[in-house]
Amino acid sequence: MTESTDDFAAMFEASIKAKRFKEGQTLEGTIVAIGPEVAFVNVGGKGEATIEVAELKDEDGDIEVAVGDRIQAMVVSTVGGLQLSRKLARGAATDRQLEDAFRAGLPVEGKVEKAVKGGYEVRIARQRAFCPFSQIDIHRTDPSVHEGKVYAFRIIEYKEGGKNLVVSRRALLEEEQRASAAEVRRSIVVGAVMTGRVASVLGFGAFVDLGGGVQGLLHVSEMGWSRVADPSELLKPGDEITVKILRVDDGTQKISLGLKQLMADPWARVPETYQIGDVRTGRVTRIAEFGAFVELEPGVEALAHVSTFAPTGRSEGWSSQVAPDMTAAFEILSIDLEKKRIGVALVPEGSARAGTARSQPGIAPGARLTGKVERHEKFGVFVFLAPGRTGLIPLSETGAAKEADVARAFPIGADVEVVVLEVDASGRRIRLSAKAVLDAREAAEVREYTERADATPAEGFGSLADKLRGALTPREK
Repeated sequence: MTESTDDFAAMFEASIKAKRFKEGQTLEGTIVAIGPEVAFVNVGGKGEATIEVAELKDEDGDIEVAVGDRIQAMVVSTVGGLQLSRKLARGAATDRQLEDAFRAGLPVEGKVEKAVKGGYEVRIARQRAFCPFSQIDIHRTDPSVHEGKVYAFRIIEYKEGGKNLVVSRRALLEEEQRASAAEVRRSIVVGAVMTGRVASVLGFGAFVDLGGGVQGLLHVSEMGWSRVADPSELLKPGDEITVKILRVDDGTQKISLGLKQLMADPWARVPETYQIGDVRTGRVTRIAEFGAFVELEPGVEALAHVSTFAPTGRSEGWSSQVAPDMTAAFEILSIDLEKKRIGVALVPEGSARAGTARSQPGIAPGARLTGKVERHEKFGVFVFLAPGRTGLIPLSETGAAKEADVARAFPIGADVEVVVLEVDASGRRIRLSAKAVLDAREAAEVREYTERADATPAEGFGSLADKLRGALTPREK
């Protein structure tokens, strides 16, 4: 036989085999080969059909099947052999094919004509179909986004001989998600860096779609090293972001994500940037019952504890000295690198300490200092000397008489000058004396008076005391 005779025989045999099938018929087959343009499908016995490779690709253009996989498809032509399709072209589907597609669950191609009450009008072949708003996409979207678009749909209701069609695009999207979700989950491991799309933004964080409908939570605390007050100011639904997998709970399928972990940690520079005693400019971020939080730089936050504020004597107390978003000078009191904590104290405005370092006053026995009255107790008066340094004036050292009102003599918030009598080894128990200051002043006045008395009296009447003192002074021989 000649080559042309062989070709004719092959075509005739294929034609005879194709007669066993009808257009619109749904069948299953096994892929036996995949070429550049078409794939070959074994449909049973010696029957073989073809299907365009384009119909075997996903949205990214990758072939989603392999040799040996079984597929379900519809016969669209028997001329010159069996031609199959996994979806019906928008303009080529007949009423019978639409019914077959409904029964087989095959996708059909349709164009979204316009939004109507409750959904969309979709044109499929010569038929009008209805797609509810809830079935056009997996996520809630603006209705106008889909108008004029051509999508693949699944017929979920077929009534009145095809005159009443209800279709769903969401059913196909969810099916695709389920197919790819298992593969996506295999790639989700702690420490992995993945690209996702923001699905929704809430007050406590954002849900990120990592692919295949698999979502993880990016908590607001993991969005940046600096405090994020409103996640919606940083992220919007639809944004594409790169995140790091922090935790995966196999039991609950919950995935925790991080964004700040992909940025440099500002605390890595703290040891060489900040020293105890330094005075730095900071911004008050929020006020709590136990103190004020202060941002020294993005990602580095310190605490000005309530005990570091000087008493005011006013009803609002220490909180009147600071307010959110206030910028001021703060002295660094302590640094804990392991716990990432820095203790600071507000430097009074206009103080010579502002802009300088190592400003802690010397609190040692014999030192004469000025502090502020902090509170009263039965056994004495507590005086604020410096942030975190409070001393006690025992009643016996106040210089007040036993029947005197100590609270009136030492009002809260008032300045008081004291002498340091004793400091224990820890530097926390400090014994003070206001009486010693009074004694020192009195001694100074007596000394000054005596020095004046020893001086030569000026010509004139003088005072009676001066004349008596002169009379009592022994004359030199």
